[in-house]
Amino acid sequence: MKALVLGGGGREHALVRALSLDPGVTDLHCAPGNPGTSELADNHVINVLDGLAVTELTARIRAELVVIGPEAPLVAGVADALRERGIPVFGPDRDAARLEGSKAFAKEVMEAAGVPTARARVCRSPAQVGEALDLFGPPYVVKNDGLAAGKGVVVTTDRAAAELHARECGRVVIEEYLDGPEVSLFVLSDGSHAVPLLPAQDFKRAFDGDEGPNTGGMGAYTPLPWAPPGLVDDVMASVVRPTIAEMARRDMHYQGLLYVGLALTAKGPRVVEFNARFGDPEAQVVLDRLATPIGSLLQAADTGGLGGIDSLDWRPGAAVTVVVAAANYPGDPLKGDLITGLDRAGAVDGAYVLQAGTAWSGARDIVSSGGRVLNVVGTGDTLAQARKRAYEAAGRIELRGSFHRTDIAEKAAKEQTDAG
Repeated sequence: MKALVLGGGGREHALVRALSLDPGVTDLHCAPGNPGTSELADNHVINVLDGLAVTELTARIRAELVVIGPEAPLVAGVADALRERGIPVFGPDRDAARLEGSKAFAKEVMEAAGVPTARARVCRSPAQVGEALDLFGPPYVVKNDGLAAGKGVVVTTDRAAAELHARECGRVVIEEYLDGPEVSLFVLSDGSHAVPLLPAQDFKRAFDGDEGPNTGGMGAYTPLPWAPPGLVDDVMASVVRPTIAEMARRDMHYQGLLYVGLALTAKGPRVVEFNARFGDPEAQVVLDRLATPIGSLLQAADTGGLGGIDSLDWRPGAAVTVVVAAANYPGDPLKGDLITGLDRAGAVDGAYVLQAGTAWSGARDIVSSGGRVLNVVGTGDTLAQARKRAYEAAGRIELRGSFHRTDIAEKAAKEQTDAG
């Protein structure tokens, strides 16, 4: 199989890596990719939001599977353009991708499907915002209705900050705060059948102890030793299957990846959000653990072939990823600084580096080009061992002004160790 991955971040590097380990994938391409993906695939510089450019590249390299990594090409309808040409693509079409593209639409679908989620109001004016904030009270949860690269949500006890975010966004969804730990569950869907992957947990706040502003994610880990028994089966029954059925009822056959962001409240799991693609950085740890060859799985989501898959194979042990971020992230991150120590980091046993916000400078040097610059992945028999390896590798990387959280998976590793 010849495969093409669209995107150039850490999630796409993780997808390229997973596909490179699949013996059924004989030729691998990435557009636009990054310096890291170029070690495993042929990079192509194109506009991934342009359906025509993507289909032309696909035809030229004769790709038999296109994997769309980021959300923007999905919402732009790139999957539609590929399907019109009969090219297998992993990712929902434009209409189905509205589950991520519009928080209001997602709430409408959840209500129709009877999916447990937070009470919410869609607001278009300051008066409506004020009424919703009064109704739900603090902590205030204000979400940009459209795409915001993982940074469109403000959770705050500061009323003025909530109102400011609403004004900056325009149309927003304001909802009640859901208390409890958050879990990310990825599900492969072919429009009729759904297959879950391992649940993971990510860390949205910029600094240790869940302090600081929301980000696109500062780290993640799997497995979740504290997760209640039967969680995945429960979510598949109460959330995933009803949602896919409701989408089909609307003639929106959901084919691709359904990301279910959950809060495990005292009343049970509640949906925080849906996304139409792999989460970043949770994909980095979930894909690390996946032992089933990924190429045919992703292709089956497009061809309706998931019905014959009862379960997936997983590597034992644990994976932890730590995000190395540029100075000033998630604001206006510094870019263009030299990154060194990547080889030394990759030499740590059980660890490797996935590149996210990086670029070439000249023939050899790699520099920062985004806010979340690197994903350092550690693996091991336990979360404690995986953490140790990830942080040892991260400590070998040098990037002026960069920072990372030091508490990724710390609590879960301790709980796993104490449980013996």
